[in-house]
Formats: sequence, C-alpha cells, structure tokens
Amino acid sequence: MAEPDATPETATDATISIRNLWKIFGPRANKVIGTELAELDAAELKSRADTVAAVRDVSIDVKPGEMFVVMGLSGSGKSTLVRCLTRLIDPTAGQVLVEGDDVGAMGANELRDLRRHRVSMVFQHFGLLPHRRVIDNVAYGLEIQGVSRGKRRTRAQDMIDLVGLTGNEDCLPEELSGGMQQRVGLARALAVEPSIMLFDEPFSALDPLIRRDMQNEVIRLHREVGKTMMFITHDLSEALKLGDRIAIMRAGEIVQLGTPADLVGSPADDYVADFVSEVPKTDVLSLRWIARPADGVAPTGTALSADTVIRDAIGDIMAADNPLPVEADGELIGVVGQRDVLSLMAENRS
Repeated sequence: MAEPDATPETATDATISIRNLWKIFGPRANKVIGTELAELDAAELKSRADTVAAVRDVSIDVKPGEMFVVMGLSGSGKSTLVRCLTRLIDPTAGQVLVEGDDVGAMGANELRDLRRHRVSMVFQHFGLLPHRRVIDNVAYGLEIQGVSRGKRRTRAQDMIDLVGLTGNEDCLPEELSGGMQQRVGLARALAVEPSIMLFDEPFSALDPLIRRDMQNEVIRLHREVGKTMMFITHDLSEALKLGDRIAIMRAGEIVQLGTPADLVGSPADDYVADFVSEVPKTDVLSLRWIARPADGVAPTGTALSADTVIRDAIGDIMAADNPLPVEADGELIGVVGQRDVLSLMAENRS
C-alpha cells in the first residue's frame, strides 16, 4: 500500500489532521485493533469477529485552503470517514484535530460549537426545510446561533447572491430545480462563515449537466471564499476536476494520496491504475512529466513552463521543428518535442 502522505503536515500546519483513525462496527469492535484480527480482509473479519472495519488506520492532513478529495467506490469507507471528523459517527480509535483542537476530547458544548460555527456539511440530500422560503433556509444556521433577524437576513442575502440565486429569495424549495436546491444548501453552509466545509457526495443525485454546473460553482466558490474543503465522491472525473489532492480509498484504507497528476502519471498499484486507465494523460499531466534531458544541446524556441498542462501546449509543440525548452522557476529542466507528445497519446490508445 502507498504511504498516505510522503510529506505530512504537522498538526499545527494542517487545518484537519487525522491520525491512525479506525471505525469498526460490530459487537467486538474494541477487540480488533492491535490484534491479528486487524490484518484480516473484510470477509474474514466479518466471519470471525462479526465486525466491519469501515475505516482502517487512516492518517491524512488537509492543508489550509486546500480542496481535498476523498474518492472510492461504494463501501470504501469514505462517507464514514468524513462523518467521523465532527463525530456524527464516533471513531473507534485514533485522533482527529480540527484547527489544532482534539475533536475526540470535546464535550457536548464544544462539539455543538464546532458544528454550528466552524465546520459546515453539504450532503447529497439537500435537507431544506420545505415550509421555509429560500432566504429563511439559508439563514437557518444563523438563527440557531442566535443572530438577530436583521443581521441574519442580510448575511443570507449576500450568500444567495454569491451562489447565483438572486431573485429566488421568496421561493419555497419545491419551486426550485435540484441544482437550485443544492445551491441553497451551499449558501446555507457558507452563511455561518465556517473555516471548513465538508461535502459528502453532494451532486450524486443530479443530472449530468447540472452536476457539471455545480462542480464549476464549487470551484468558483473555493477560489473566491478560500475555505478549506473536503469533498467526498465516487466519481473519478469529479475528483480530478475538483481536487488539489486526492485520496483513493478501498476497503477502509488509503491506497494512494497525491495530486491528480500523481494518480494518473504514477498509480500506486493495479487498483489505482485501473481507475485512471481511461483518463487522457494529456488532460491531466504537466510538461514536467514528459520533459527529457537536453543532452547538452541548447534548445531553441520559446520556453514552456513545466507546470503547463500538456493539452494546452500541444499546439506549440507540434508546430515547432525542434524540441522546445521546458523551464521551472526560470531554470531549464529539459525539452519536449513532437515524439514525446505522440508517445504519451499512444499510451492511452493501447
């Protein structure tokens, strides 16, 4: 199994720090960790101990302002993991630190404060109050906090404008499309000004075109409001589109953690390789992945940035008679030419 993170953040650097987290369901949950049972696969563990290890010894650090995606198939443990972060589900073992505070050690009042003020969750099911109009749904979290009516309606209106729902303030949820209802959910989550936002497969039930629009909306909001976000999905294209880094889960474990380019360019095992096999590498990898040594020959032509996505440089590369220089931080790291691009494209066809 790949290391969860080759250069983990310290607890003080990370907005969310997860350490050796386990969640085991069943009557003998506390007798699994630290024994030979912990090494069993899911079927054997269920047979021998009548327990299910939904999360197995997971360690992750989420950086401030990062869009961190957890991806996996149904039953991989991703939704259980995100619910452990605010103790909607209590972990069996391990530690979760949110902005340096130990969630496991929090009392009822501290936990309530965490959920009301610091961390917001957006779920697949919108959970809107059907009898309340849009502006009152958006303001609901502020109402729970005890914010005055005038201030919460002003804040709610700002969030409605931010997510593109201006003019729908007085609509009831049933009068809105699924995508618009999810925008209300986003506005409600943002209204309480959390430092962290958790998304648990929020767009899974939406039509493909609406889903794409909502993905773009989250990217825009992330850029504009700068929140630390953790996004749960089973969809690889969604993960690659949204994630600064992606953790792939299988059977409760992290099998690989890295950037989209890390996963596509250097999958940790056959499981990850199978996931990314249909992804066009030119759409994800940057030029640094295919740059080769200049072999002592001074390259000619306009230098390309090593961080340029290959797809965006194909026109320049194919139009050049000779390989073009590739630079990182002003330093030459290699060259890239027509044969390098064609070779990579052939890999996807094979």
